[in-house]
Order: sequence, then structure tokens, then C-alpha cells
Amino acid sequence: MSYAFAVAVVFLLFFALGVRRDRRRFGNAVLLGLAVTFFGIGLLAGIEDAPPGVAETVMICGLLVLGLGPVVLAGLLTANGVKMVRKEGRSPSNLLSLLAGLGMFGVMVLAATAAATDSWALRIVVVTLLLVLGYVSFLFVCFVGYSFLYGRMRIRRDADYVVVLGSGLIGGRRVPPLLASRLDRGREVHETLAACERRDGAPVLVVSGGQGPDEEVPESHAMADYLVERGFPQGALVREDRSRTTEENMIFSKELMERDRPGSSCVIVTNNYHAFRAAILARRAGVDGQVVGSPTAAYFWPSAIMREFAAVFLQYKVVNLGTLGTLILLGALVWASR
Repeated sequence: MSYAFAVAVVFLLFFALGVRRDRRRFGNAVLLGLAVTFFGIGLLAGIEDAPPGVAETVMICGLLVLGLGPVVLAGLLTANGVKMVRKEGRSPSNLLSLLAGLGMFGVMVLAATAAATDSWALRIVVVTLLLVLGYVSFLFVCFVGYSFLYGRMRIRRDADYVVVLGSGLIGGRRVPPLLASRLDRGREVHETLAACERRDGAPVLVVSGGQGPDEEVPESHAMADYLVERGFPQGALVREDRSRTTEENMIFSKELMERDRPGSSCVIVTNNYHAFRAAILARRAGVDGQVVGSPTAAYFWPSAIMREFAAVFLQYKVVNLGTLGTLILLGALVWASR
């Protein structure tokens, strides 16, 4: 038990150092996840020393979570997926929560079949699949947990710019609710920064977004019009109208900021599900910026956070795909050794 707690403390110290060095590193999420995992192992290892009745209660609760938790989660994801399709359409990204829920049910059926048929080959497949899913699930939980913490960090008050990231327009020129949420949040942040005593002039709000193939105007122009129509001062706005991706949002916005105020810092605004990945991309682009999130409809969040995680997972594809390949290879070797 003491060893598990000691390992948890070590990982927690590395996590604290990582956050101090740069809050925008995905490694921070993994270190926090490992610290929590070993802390939990330490608690479970010491449960035998707990007062009478506590160990039994913990075991019953644990069995209920392990037995019913996956079924409940799969059901919730499936229901959410159906709602997403009804409200947002059948695009691949909108199907993620539905596919995840159905996939979980499929794995449970496969595991039950392996146990019922006593098939050695099927058991190897199930164990390998569970190891793969366990690795991905651990990283996903780390991502979600740290995203939650990152989104609640205090907004820096010394920033020179507020950068609002664009998204698609309705009818080629109108701001949709998702983007309006970002713009409203960006305005709030700008007002907060403007209220602080500053030596380098008032903060500037950058609306960042180029023109997509199905859009009549660049996103940044529609975003600027939205703000100006609601009383935001035109002189405090700068339009970045070349970007097509989040990476380009960062790169081109940085060019504008460095041109006018070299060495400046910023607060970047996007939706809450997108905040941590945007922070990772800002770090890679060399942008000195904190990312904050705006509210998102609850039904939209599961599929959106899965999409964000998938993008981050593939950013570290050498490590992650290498680990998955190793697990699959081990399963194949066990199968071949039979």
C-alpha cells in the first residue's frame, strides 16, 4: 500500500512541475491520471485494514460499478448519439457517441460469447481488445479530467489580445449559436482585460477565421459584424481572414499580434470542449496564450469531446499507435503459440 502511495506522490510532483512549466502539455493530463490511479490502488490495497463493514461496502459498490457502469454508459452514449443525429445530422463527427455506445455493447456481447463458448481463440481476441480499449480509455479519461481543470484556471490579466476562433457559418454568412457563444465569451474576456490597469494600451480583439468553400464571406468578417452590431467598438477589432484550420488560426493570429505588438500575449476563446486541444496547438505554434472556453449545449458535448480526443491522440501517433500495435502483436503471438 505504501509503495502505491509513494508512486502516486512522485507522479503528482511531476504533474505539479509540468503545470508550472507549461499548463498546455498533454503530458500533464497523463501524469495526473497516473497519480490518481496509484492513489486508488493504494486505497484498495489498504481496504483490509478498514473498520468492519467498510471493506464489504466498498467491494459491493465496486462490483456494481464494474457490472452496471459499462451498460449504463453504453446506453447513455447510444441515446446521446440518436439525439445528435436528430439535431445535427449524420456527419461522421456527429455519429461518434452513437458508435461508441454501440461499440461498447458489441464488446460486452463478444466477451459474454467468449465466456459461454469456452473458446480459447475468442478469449485471446477479447483480452487483446480489452487491453487496447483500456489504454485508449485511460488516455481519454486523462484528457477529459485535465480539460475540466484547465478550463477552470484563472484568466490571465496581462494579455494584450483576445483571439476568438472561428467556426462554420449558417447560410454562408450568418453566425450560428456555437460561434455566437464564442464571440459573447470573447467580449466578456475583453471587457475584463480592459478594466485592468494597463501600460501598453487597451487590449485588442482578434476575430480569426477564413472563408470556406461553402461560405459567402470569411468567418472573421461575419464575426466582426456580429460584434459591431451589438455595440462592440470597431476600432478594437482586428480581422484575421486567411485561416482554414485551428492550426492556421494560431499561426496567422500570431503574425498579426507580432506585427503590431511584438512579444505580446493573448487569451484565446473557443468552445469549452475545444479549449484544451486549442491550448496544445497554441503551444506548438509558439503562441503565448491561455485558452478559455465558452458554453456548449450538453447534448453536443460527448461527440465533440471524442472528436477532440481523437485529434490529440493522433498528434502523438508514434507513441500511441506504437503502443496499440505492440498490444495487438502480443495478442497475435499468444494466439500463434497455442
